[in-house]
This record gives sequence, structure tokens and C-alpha cells, in this order.
Amino acid sequence: MNYKEKYFDWLEWADEQTKSELKEVTDEKDLEDRFYKDLEFGTGGLRGIMGAGSNRMNKYTVGKATLGLAHYLKSKYTGDITVAIACDTRLNSRTFLECAAQVFASQGIKVYAYETVVPVPVLSFTTRYLGCNAGVMITASHNPKEYNGYKVYDNKGCQFCTEDAKNAIGFINAIEDFSSIYKKGESIITYLSTGMVEYVGEKELSAFLNEVKKQSLYEEKSDLKIVYTPLHGTGNIPVQRVLEGLDVTVLEAQQTPDGNFPTVKSPNPEDKAALTLAIEKAKEINADLVLGTDPDCDRVGIAVKNGDDYKLFTGNQTGAVLVKFVLEMKKASLNEKSTLVKTIVTSELGANIARSYGLIIEETLTGFKYIGDKINKFEMTGKQEFVIGYEESYGYLVGTHARDKDAVVSSMLICQMASWYKNQGKTLVDALDEIYDEYGYYLDYLDSFVLRGKDGAQKIQDLMTYFRQKGTSLFEGVSDIIDYSQGIKDLPKENVLKYIWGNGSWMAVRPSGTEPKIKVYYSIVEKDRENADVKLQNIRKIIGDIINS
Repeated sequence: MNYKEKYFDWLEWADEQTKSELKEVTDEKDLEDRFYKDLEFGTGGLRGIMGAGSNRMNKYTVGKATLGLAHYLKSKYTGDITVAIACDTRLNSRTFLECAAQVFASQGIKVYAYETVVPVPVLSFTTRYLGCNAGVMITASHNPKEYNGYKVYDNKGCQFCTEDAKNAIGFINAIEDFSSIYKKGESIITYLSTGMVEYVGEKELSAFLNEVKKQSLYEEKSDLKIVYTPLHGTGNIPVQRVLEGLDVTVLEAQQTPDGNFPTVKSPNPEDKAALTLAIEKAKEINADLVLGTDPDCDRVGIAVKNGDDYKLFTGNQTGAVLVKFVLEMKKASLNEKSTLVKTIVTSELGANIARSYGLIIEETLTGFKYIGDKINKFEMTGKQEFVIGYEESYGYLVGTHARDKDAVVSSMLICQMASWYKNQGKTLVDALDEIYDEYGYYLDYLDSFVLRGKDGAQKIQDLMTYFRQKGTSLFEGVSDIIDYSQGIKDLPKENVLKYIWGNGSWMAVRPSGTEPKIKVYYSIVEKDRENADVKLQNIRKIIGDIINS
């Protein structure tokens, strides 16, 4: 069916609320975008704008993904099958959780569902803790309020990687009839009464927090003052509980769970505007450190008092100082198996620090699921031991209690790190400067170009083709190009190009797996900030001219 035929088909069988929304669509491009394809279940699950249509996040696309996943799990496992489900504070997250729970239960799969909102790492932990065959997290992470998503985890609490995702996608794509997903007259209440859906909560959350606290590295008192904002998300309670005993001021204006995210344009700690109110509060009370976690509390951004102002750290900068702190605290227990895991678009600075401590460095494709998969493989073989993993997009993990990035444990360790330095008369800015003095200056930057709809998707494909065709001729001094679509170093194939300069600088281009964007990552290595900035701006201009032409 073409998009118009699919539109009229939905008007035949959908519920009245969905029909009403569709009838109000007057923009033909909007209508085409809603139906020109089905919302794709990719290696990261589902993520998209909420609304009516086959290319939107709604009860039917969530139901289709769940039904297909149920069929896959029943093909993979025999006997009783169980699934853990949780959600964040986004609009419709609770509704989508209940829809998923209902569909799983209708297929004879027992569901353990969180009755309250919890972070992503809690769901990852709970999947293993309860011995479930899979887990589902309803979240769109740090995306704008219009989005929601559906992440799927395996029995180890790791997001589905290549093989599982490929197999699940086959079962999901086989479901073509949206109208028959939900059984008439049934709801989640039907299955709560039969015990096929069971709510969980405090017991599981407490078990998670106990595991987080085992990663504590420095508990000496300091007069460190902290401002924390959960950005209307799930981090509020768990982060406060692991920071007990510290001088923490929670930003009241952003403490209440609210999927409209009324105080920010985007609830993304990578966006400096998201921490503006927290920094204002920090100035008011003369705090040393600002922490902000995203809605599903798997990412954390920081700002550090620096004279009369506050310096916002990039994900790479936070990762570097955290690596240094963790390895310094753990150096007595490090051995020949100790390993740091990072993604291919993360700066080499943290890796070089780890090498100086004798660690093995492992690289993965973009996406923390690949870091989680490494942890699973280390445990199976016993040949390596996971110490820390991180990615430039503000996600970090210390410990193996989760198989996904964890802003709860990261918040605890960042505050302990700041206390350790403060007791030496230093700030985290001082710590970062010391690292630059020892390892060289690294300037990291990210450009994201939004290209929406069918035309945007085609332009992203065309741009990647153009970059491949032009090769080394685009940039002066490029010594090598790594094309990860060819399958590099035993990594799964992925549509990523990485340009390498002789001095260790690099640039990578990749389409986002979760948003209508093409992303360009830069890591410039120079003797100082001034030279690095000149080189960065020259490369950014070339990229901007290409993408905007």
C-alpha cells in the first residue's frame, strides 16, 4: 500500500482518538511522513515522534513491536518466559508500558512491571536480578518532548545487539495487521488480576542502589557543595539516595517529573541550555559542582565552578577526568586483564590515560549496547576484566551491575572525585588542565544536522555516498579513512566514516540511529587550544558547506 492507502486503512479500524487525529491532518507532507513507511525497529529498538500513523510512536506501533518480540522470545526459549518492563517520565510512557505488558501477557509471557518511573540502568539491572528472558524500557532518552521510544534488553540486561536485533526484526516485520494486535475487551487490568502482570518497585530499586554503592571509591568528608537537576526525569530519587551525606541542593524547578519538560527546550545534558537554571542556582549558593541527568538517567552532564563562572564539561572531558580518578583509586587492584572500553567516536584522551596505567583498550561501535556486550564476553571468557566504559555522549559505567550507561553510579563517582580534588585544594578544571599538561590538548566537538522526513532520509544517504566518493581529497593532511561499513577489526558493519590525520586528530561522520540527523564528530589534537580551534573551524566550514549546499 502507498501512504494514502495506509491512511484510509487506518481510518477503517483504528480507535476513535486515532481517527480524530488523522482526520485533522491537512499538510500532505505530514501525512506522507506518517505513513510512507512503518516505524523501523532497528538495533536500538523503536524511537520516533509520537502521534497517529505507521511511522509514529503510538499504541499500535508499540503493540506490533511487542507482539513480534513475544514471538521471537517464544522461538528462542522453552518453558516459562518472563519480561521486565519500566518507563521514564515522558508523555505516554506509562500508556506504552501498559500496552506492552498487555500484549506480552496475552502471549503467555509473565511481566514484571515497575509501578513507578525508574532509570534505564535500573531496568537493565532488574532484568538480570529477576532472571528475566528480556527487558523493555519505554524511553526516548534525551530527545525532545515530542519523542518516545522502546528499548529491548536481553537476559543479561544488555540492549539487543546485532544477532538478537536481526532475529527480532524478522518477527516484528512479519506482523502486518495492526488491527488484530490487541484482544477486544482486554487491558492490563485483565492480566494484573490473573497474575500474568505483576508490579515491582522498592525491593528491586534498593537492590540496584546497593550494587551502585559497592562502586564507591572515596568517602572522606569535604565541604563540596552540589546543585543537582533531574531535568524532570527519573533520576531524582535514586541519585539523591546515592548522594546521601553530601551537601546537595536539588533544583526545585526541575524536580517534578513532567514529560513536557517545561523549563528546557531539550532535556539533554549535552545541551548547555539544559543546565542554565542549575548554574544560576549554583551561583546563588556558591556551589562547586552542577550535575544534570537526562530523563531516563543514563547520561549526566556537569558544570564546574571556575572563578566567578562555571565551566561546562564535554562528555569526553568528564570521561577523561573520571578515568584518571577511577584508575588512581583502583590502581592497587589493576592487573593484566584490566580493560577500558570506549566507542569509535570517543576521544583517545581517556584511552591514553588508561594505557599509562597498563590497561587494555577495547573499541566498539557507537551505542552503549556494544560496551555491555563486551562485559558479557569478558565474563564468559575470563580473559579480561571490565573497569570502566564510556562514550562521548555523556554516558559512563563503572561496575557490572548494569549493562548500559548509568548516570546514578556516575553521579556518585563524579561527586566523590570532586570531593577528592577539593580536599587537595583543586577543582575538576584544575584536574583537567593537569591531564592536558601530561597527555596533550584535545579539542572535541559535535555537529548535528537535522534532515527530516522522506527527503531528509534520502539526503543523508546521498551525503554518505558523497563523502565516500570524495575520500581523502576533502581535507588537507588526511592520512587514512576507515570505512566501518566494510566490517573493521571484527566489528559489525556500520555506516560510519572516520578520517584520520597524522598527529592523532580525527573526524567521523555517521547517520544517527535514533533521530533524523547526520552527525559529525571532531577530535583535534594540538599543542594548545588556539591552534586546535583554528583547525576545528576550518574543518567545520568544509563540512557545513557540503551539508548545506
